Amino acid sequence: MSRITVSEERCKGCLLCTLVCPVEIIRQSDRINQNGYKVAEVLAEDMAKCTGCASCATICPDVAIEVWRSKKPKKAA
Repeated sequence: MSRITVSEERCKGCLLCTLVCPVEIIRQSDRINQNGYKVAEVLAEDMAKCTGCASCATICPDVAIEVWRSKKPKKAA
């Protein structure tokens, strides 16, 4: 299962990741980090929808998102 993790202390709440997520699972959290920003999050029930496209990590200016991709099964020859 592909998934992302957001480093809440690095996130500044710009929410650019929410704009590029093709499955629209990233949202603004109610939690506030040490710098006073409301951080991005993915709810546990939505994480299975993650495709591992890495658009969120690519656009994040603070390198606060890490993407974990599922291995695709190899095709039989």
